[in-house]
Amino acid sequence: MEQDGLSRNNFGLREEIKAYWSARAATFDLSPGHEIFSDEERAAWHRLVLKHLGEGNGRKALDLASGTGVISHLMDDLGFHVTGLDWAEPMLERARSKAISRHRSIRFRMADVENTMEPDGIYDVIVTRHLVWTLVNPAAAFTDWLRVLKPGGRILIVDGDFVSLSRTERVLKAAARAMEKLGVLKPDVVHNPPGMAQTHNRILSRVYFSGGARAELVADLLEKAGFESVSIDTNLREIHKAQAKHWNYLKALSRGAQHRFALSATKPIC
Repeated sequence: MEQDGLSRNNFGLREEIKAYWSARAATFDLSPGHEIFSDEERAAWHRLVLKHLGEGNGRKALDLASGTGVISHLMDDLGFHVTGLDWAEPMLERARSKAISRHRSIRFRMADVENTMEPDGIYDVIVTRHLVWTLVNPAAAFTDWLRVLKPGGRILIVDGDFVSLSRTERVLKAAARAMEKLGVLKPDVVHNPPGMAQTHNRILSRVYFSGGARAELVADLLEKAGFESVSIDTNLREIHKAQAKHWNYLKALSRGAQHRFALSATKPIC
């Protein structure tokens, strides 16, 4: 009986997550940190992918929670044969339109990224950006992702802890609020539809990583799922530096102080 109640709760949460990202789709690409607005940032992302996954050379890549296709295009740039999965149809519509306008052969399909329903062992690499913090059941998701990778296949997770703020972040955010009230600092433009902040917080309080997706916690779950050679990379300074040009000074400093990471791991060969 308790398990049935948990299943209903999780189903409701998943649907709320789907609705949230569907509502965000129309303005998603307007926000720095989502879409890429400079060659400098694009090059920094390319270097991060090459560092952990190597050149594409026609290898098959699965982009989970692909959204409007930002990361899918980065992977396509590097020669990967990319499939993007997302379950928010408005995101997929924009991703497909973007791929057509840029003459890319990326495929986008609707799917639950925690249970992809993809065949066993067909992908050389998996990539995700800002997905893991939203997972309802990361242990099951990681097991599924391991399943669809080929032996020796690699995963790259780019994510962060957006919940537990460091003392530096708290001080910077407070200073920014104070300076905005005084008119000394211009507030950054918020592209979310009305009410999205409350919805975001409600979702965040109920996902698995409600206390924050720390790299060590994610790495531990990956190892328990069967991944090996798990590596945590917190040096994302090049990307942050390029993105910072689109925010006010204090917000840029605050984001740079966040616990953000790239985490890579391998599926055992046998």
